[in-house]
Amino acid sequence: MALALSLGRRGMGRVWPNPNVGCVIVAGTRIVGRGRTADGGRPHAETQALAQAGEAARGATAYVTLEPCAHR
Repeated sequence: MALALSLGRRGMGRVWPNPNVGCVIVAGTRIVGRGRTADGGRPHAETQALAQAGEAARGATAYVTLEPCAHR
């Protein structure tokens, strides 16, 4: 979760109108995806992390600094 918080902070002041969000996806003991809300607010952190993780995201755990978003 500390890594997700750190990722989210990287967007401070640049992600309006969305909040700063960080996401880390962990499968077992391995980080398989990470992301933050991009400058301008899109894409969201979860979208970036899931794209990076690919199939490794199945059955993994997502640590997100805000409730997970269902928007694309």
